[in-house]
Amino acid sequence: MAEVKVPVLGESITEATVGEWLKKPGEPVKADEPIASLETDKVSVEVPSPIAGVMGQQLVAVGDTVLVGAVIATVEEGGAAAAAPAPAVAAPAPAAAPVPAPAAAPASDVDAAALSPSVRRAILEHHVDPSTVQGTGKDGRLTKDDVVAAAQVKAPAAPAPAAPAAAVPAAPRVAGERKEERVRMTRLRQTVAKRLKEAQNTAAMLTTFNDVDMTEVMAARAKYKDLFEKKHGVRLGFMGFFVKAACQALKDIPAVNASIDGDDIVYHDYADISVAVSAPQGLVVPVIRDAQDLSVAAIERTIGDFGKRAKDGTLKMDEMKGGTFTISNGGVFGSLMSTPIINPPQSAVLGLHRIEDRPVVRDGQIVVRPMMYLALSYDHRLIDGREAVTFLVALKNAIEDPTRLLIDL
Repeated sequence: MAEVKVPVLGESITEATVGEWLKKPGEPVKADEPIASLETDKVSVEVPSPIAGVMGQQLVAVGDTVLVGAVIATVEEGGAAAAAPAPAVAAPAPAAAPVPAPAAAPASDVDAAALSPSVRRAILEHHVDPSTVQGTGKDGRLTKDDVVAAAQVKAPAAPAPAAPAAAVPAAPRVAGERKEERVRMTRLRQTVAKRLKEAQNTAAMLTTFNDVDMTEVMAARAKYKDLFEKKHGVRLGFMGFFVKAACQALKDIPAVNASIDGDDIVYHDYADISVAVSAPQGLVVPVIRDAQDLSVAAIERTIGDFGKRAKDGTLKMDEMKGGTFTISNGGVFGSLMSTPIINPPQSAVLGLHRIEDRPVVRDGQIVVRPMMYLALSYDHRLIDGREAVTFLVALKNAIEDPTRLLIDL
């Protein structure tokens, strides 16, 4: 028997919350196969089995807080025991021609390390043999959607018994009935709530606004997006332009890229840009290191990778540490305007919003242009209003005339 312990979770992180059990007692497990998912302050971490065998006791429940090094489960040793369930499934019917397919599983096991955690979890949840599924991802890799689609193809026979069950949910809601559901906050949500409130209590926060004409950037994107994707293997979005423009403006207005440490002001000669991306458990903020030295293609590639791994739950904690300035794009969710909250110890955050056609005056004429509101929230203890407005104007000028990014104006 082997004990399953909470692994080292990262610097200064001593505890986590049990988010989900990926294996049930009695189920076979392979060495290094994930058996549980833990939620930390920043990311989800999967706990692998130390040996091959059969899942034993679950010593903690979902929602429990566990310390690093704590024993949370046991795994009973023995490959034979793990293999025993397969014959048991095959024995019921000789016609189990499909069942021998698990015998082909070892071939797919060789590629198991290449599967993302979300794909492995989907395989376990839907009981799908990965060797029978055609991958649609890059280089033919298996995606979570591939697994779900394969499970739905297997399921047509199930709807028959499901029909009677459908009659139960159809019960009409009783007039005046009021229900409530109490759900424990995830550790990530608890941490976000705590940090945001601390930011409001500590910083002298203020938000200033401007708007930007997106005509030139949209024209450049439309003209070069196909060539860009063909050459760099990544789509040309708007974030690459904004990150480059922000790096240039931060160089001109260093206070926006600084932080307060006690009675000192810490200025940075580099721009580590935190970008907010959506994950199943909420927004996470990975960091683009030394963004000032990266091309638009490298920035877009990094952001795309962050977004994909945020959904898969494979972002590393080190990738979300630090950061000197944050950009949050609420426009992807349809936000017209907001007042973003700074991410301490940073002193400023830029909020991007949706692009919409609005009437504006150009050369004395009313014309329609694709406009976006920009919002800069900042710590007034460090950044003066003049500096905040100057930063936004510099950003606006760079986006409205992208040539400035090339000639450093």
